[in-house]
Amino acid sequence: MTSVAQLLKTKPDNTVVFTVAADDSVYDAIKLMAEKGIGALVVTDGDSIAGIVTERDYARKVVLMDRSSKATPVRDIMSKAVRFVRPDQTTDDCMALMTERRMRHLPVIENDRLIGMVSIGDLVKNIIAEQQFTIQQLEFYIHGERP
Repeated sequence: MTSVAQLLKTKPDNTVVFTVAADDSVYDAIKLMAEKGIGALVVTDGDSIAGIVTERDYARKVVLMDRSSKATPVRDIMSKAVRFVRPDQTTDDCMALMTERRMRHLPVIENDRLIGMVSIGDLVKNIIAEQQFTIQQLEFYIHGERP
């Protein structure tokens, strides 16, 4: 079973977590997401985590409500109740939480510090890798080979 810590180590920029200030404009947040090829940002207010903002928040709370992304602060559309995981939790824990809460991103917190972000894409990639490994081991077993 893969832990969140192990999963983070497989990510290319595993130590980089992009954030946006609660007072920043939604436009700036969406621009940063587009530049970095990501779908969510942790929202900060000073040194603390204030929420999370996603592309889904933008679509539902700016575009569909005919707001201006340049005039709307992130705090007006962010999700304030931030669900998170710890590094010692498993990828199954993440998948269960994401499925239950219909979420696509989970911040990783250790000792009250933001240390990473796990996406549904990260989890799917991990599941595929684990399944490929299992298949390979079964093929070795069937053919009487040793890995």
